[in-house]
Amino acid sequence: MEPAAAPSLRTLLGRRDLGLRLVSDESELVDGALEQPVRWVHNSDLVDPTPFLAEDLVLLTTGMQLAEEDAEGATAYVARLVHRGVLALGFGSGVHRVGVPDELIAACAHAGLALFEVPYDIPFLAIARAHAEAIAASAYARRTWALEAQRALAIAALRPHGLESTLSELSRRLGCWVGMYDATGALSHEHPTALGSGADAVAAGVAELLARGGAASRTIEDPDGAFTLFTLGRTGQLRGAIAIEAAALDAETRAVITSVIAMAGLALEQNEQMSRARRRMHTQLLASLQDDDPTLARRVLGSLPAAPVVLAVAETPRAGALIDWWERRRTDAGVASFLAEGPDGVTICVSAADAAEFDEVAGRLGIRIGLSSAGEYSGFSQAHAQALTALRRGRSGVTRYADATSGGVLDALGGEETRLLARTRLAPLRRHDQETGGELELTLRVWLEHDAHSERTAAALGIHRHTLRTRIAQAAGLLGSDLSSFPARAELWAVLRAAG
Repeated sequence: MEPAAAPSLRTLLGRRDLGLRLVSDESELVDGALEQPVRWVHNSDLVDPTPFLAEDLVLLTTGMQLAEEDAEGATAYVARLVHRGVLALGFGSGVHRVGVPDELIAACAHAGLALFEVPYDIPFLAIARAHAEAIAASAYARRTWALEAQRALAIAALRPHGLESTLSELSRRLGCWVGMYDATGALSHEHPTALGSGADAVAAGVAELLARGGAASRTIEDPDGAFTLFTLGRTGQLRGAIAIEAAALDAETRAVITSVIAMAGLALEQNEQMSRARRRMHTQLLASLQDDDPTLARRVLGSLPAAPVVLAVAETPRAGALIDWWERRRTDAGVASFLAEGPDGVTICVSAADAAEFDEVAGRLGIRIGLSSAGEYSGFSQAHAQALTALRRGRSGVTRYADATSGGVLDALGGEETRLLARTRLAPLRRHDQETGGELELTLRVWLEHDAHSERTAAALGIHRHTLRTRIAQAAGLLGSDLSSFPARAELWAVLRAAG
């Protein structure tokens, strides 16, 4: 990164036209003391000028306020300056004292304050003017750098793979690592080389920003380095993020980065418009595939994932990120896929050999996905129905149809609408048991579990068989059902299973 606009103390001391001489022993100063940026140069002969001073400045004095051979006064004076944040003290020699007083040298050495001598023929104004000129020159250099950088970035944007070329050029101009992450939080481009240490911290920071969904930036302080992150896209429609291996960014650097973010956002938005047009076409092709005929889709697209295939239906809160992830898998790993958006979610068709990819993307995006069994395109509509069933029954991550229906047909009656119907049907029975302390519902369950056999049911419940018959008749009356027939008993069993 380029240096800050304010010149350092070493830069001022290095001006030969000023003839400044460092009195302090540099080895006794704090490391980097001479490299601190000097924000301003001020002069004062007050005993206590600190109420009128700002931090990070150099103070010039003629020493008129210091009594001769007053070590205690010099120590107190220097202590006040250090406490206020003064970076260095310049002593004008020959005005009131010839040479720098020994007691002042000792006080500065004890406090670790840099002390330099200003020759008699150098006015303090010349030092202040030299400092201002250095700031102006540095600011001009930074503005010139920013203009040249933006010109180079604009040229890079015109090259093939313009977005990636622009980010690589930004990395070269800043002299640091730059990476771009897609909407799923996956690293899609980096320069100059792969980021080693700090990669996990950056990826986690990007994932957190994208999960929030709002346009933002943040700085990550990691033992392996500092990084600044910027999101791409509008709030609610984030397209990714850019990470830069730097924490302190001056105004010119931020202006250059802002221009890159704007260009990246525009490029991604154009890509998104093309992607939306492609998705609309895929949605129309999905309707033809659901007729179990892949002829039209193959004719339009050229090819489809090789059979046998599996179908997935994913919930849509992050549809754009999900589609971007699959597009990148197709580009980077050659994973053939067909994607289309519909009223039920995003439908994804891949070869059965690539089914494990769904577990990765569901974990990365934190979404639910229903996955069908493997089959041919002639069974596309059935596979789509399986994926929808798995999605509706799944709680998190990927739910496979075989797992969702492992309990049999009756377990498939677990929908909320079915449960409501079953509980409504059993309401008179349950109300009776609650009001009387009876066990009619339990009796019916045990009776049906024992194939409506009176002797075994009575033994299981520990009651007389006449008591059992009375309870069954009473329950049948409350339910308004004739339980002597098999269809009525089968329906009752389904109601009991669905009600829970």
